Amino acid sequence: MKTILRVLKGARRYHMLLILGFLAIVVSTLAGLYTPWALRELTDLVISGKDNVAGEALHIGLLLLGATALQALGSSASGYLNHYGALHYVADLRTLLYGKMQHMSLRYFNKSRTGDLTGRVVNDAMEAEVLIAHVLPDFVVNILTFAGVGILLFTINVKLALVSIIMIPFLVAITLWQSKKIAPVWKENSKVRGELSGTVQDNLSGIKEIQIFNRQDYERERIARLSLRHTKAYLRASFFFETTYPLLAFITALGTVVVIIYGGKLVAVGEVTIADIVGFVMYLGMFYTPVKTFSRLVEMAGEASAGCRRVFEVLDETSDVTEKRNAITLPRVRGEIEFRNLSFAYNEENQVLKDINLKILPGQTVALVGTTGVGKTTFASLLNRFYDPQEGAVLIDGIDIREVTLASLRNNISMVLQDTFLFNGTVYDNLVYGWQDADRAAVIGAAKAAKAHEFIEELEDGYDTVIGERGVRLSGGQKQRLSIARAILRNSPILILDEATSALDTKTEKDIQEALDEISRERTTLVIAHRLSTIRSADLIVVLDGNTITEMGTHEELIRLGRVYARLHGKQEAS
Repeated sequence: MKTILRVLKGARRYHMLLILGFLAIVVSTLAGLYTPWALRELTDLVISGKDNVAGEALHIGLLLLGATALQALGSSASGYLNHYGALHYVADLRTLLYGKMQHMSLRYFNKSRTGDLTGRVVNDAMEAEVLIAHVLPDFVVNILTFAGVGILLFTINVKLALVSIIMIPFLVAITLWQSKKIAPVWKENSKVRGELSGTVQDNLSGIKEIQIFNRQDYERERIARLSLRHTKAYLRASFFFETTYPLLAFITALGTVVVIIYGGKLVAVGEVTIADIVGFVMYLGMFYTPVKTFSRLVEMAGEASAGCRRVFEVLDETSDVTEKRNAITLPRVRGEIEFRNLSFAYNEENQVLKDINLKILPGQTVALVGTTGVGKTTFASLLNRFYDPQEGAVLIDGIDIREVTLASLRNNISMVLQDTFLFNGTVYDNLVYGWQDADRAAVIGAAKAAKAHEFIEELEDGYDTVIGERGVRLSGGQKQRLSIARAILRNSPILILDEATSALDTKTEKDIQEALDEISRERTTLVIAHRLSTIRSADLIVVLDGNTITEMGTHEELIRLGRVYARLHGKQEAS
């Protein structure tokens, strides 16, 4: 019930539509109650042998025609209005959910599966439509029908009405039992569906690796096992419905038999007429139907609520990186960066950086070197505030970055990552992704600086060529050059290069390195590199070892020092 109320609260923009849909349901349901009454009157008219039977029958028929038309119009209006409101709310919910995900820290995505999150946006959010456009309207119809028919049954004959409600407690008890049993089953079903969706997404993203290592059979078996788990979870839910619904049908049929037998006795003694029995039995079917279908509504509500709860789980998540209420907007900075008394761990068992103190002056090029896993890329993540340190602070121009808005912070930083990500669009769209207002001349200039213009011009449609998902139509080196051009175009005062030339051949690397050196003179540059040949000209080289800084100096100074950097340099030179 809490989930349903939250869905209705979230759909408040569409409450007027839903209220109109509710009124249409009321009109349709009440109009539908006239059919058994009309047949009761017609039966009484025929049996009584009154004069002008044809005229009376015509009058009843016209009233029935009007009620049927009103029922159809009300049902149609209700269906459209409820679906209109529900589907628009689903669109709002998906947008809200996606917006929430975009503002979560990387720590959240590191512990979540992409396919599972995708399933929550695409599939689980749709369950709100089931609640608003199907479960709640049907529930209203059932309540109105049950109440309206109940009143009419007592109007026809109190004794028969009292006999007919004997079965109600049994029907209610069975339905409540089913509801209690089925809720956790639907929750498990949604969880397994999310796992299945996540695994399929992972496998499709890694299809090249699956084929390279001939793991098709293994992955097919994994999907088969998950599919079977999903099937079993669904079957457990269906079991409760398929076993209780026939029992409910039997009990309602038994109630009808009891009413017919008892009604026959009342007819024999003259307490009711045959017309009353005809109308009563027809109404009795309508009277029991809401109780029987309530079990189906419980099943639908359980499944839909489980999906909605998975959506609300994400919406209720709190990011460990948040803006302060009075966060300031960081203007274009000079580029002074300081890591002050900083310690950071991804988790309790994984201490990455400890007691870091490093100050980078505006316009300085600083290189971070060290073996794999010492925390070089973590510096870039902390500077962008993808994570917050457990101790200490990161400052830009003397301002703690936790005091500024995330948007203004990241507007001052451009990054070129080792793992280049390109969107499924044109080359031009990807280049202007960080600066939408760039003109074509600026885009071409950035591409030339990154040594990308020549290969772009050779593509089928030049800058308007669609490069496919994650840039699959381009080589690794071409993607890297586009990423560098994108960073150049953004023209931020702080530039982070994380293995920016790792996917390039030696000649192209040399050309681009010259361009990067030229660009770096105008901004503060943080270089993360494994190949030490690319950082010889850095103003400062920072050596990381054992979670902390062990050496700092220029290339020549560190070679003369003869410690960690000199050993790393010697190994690379020898190879």
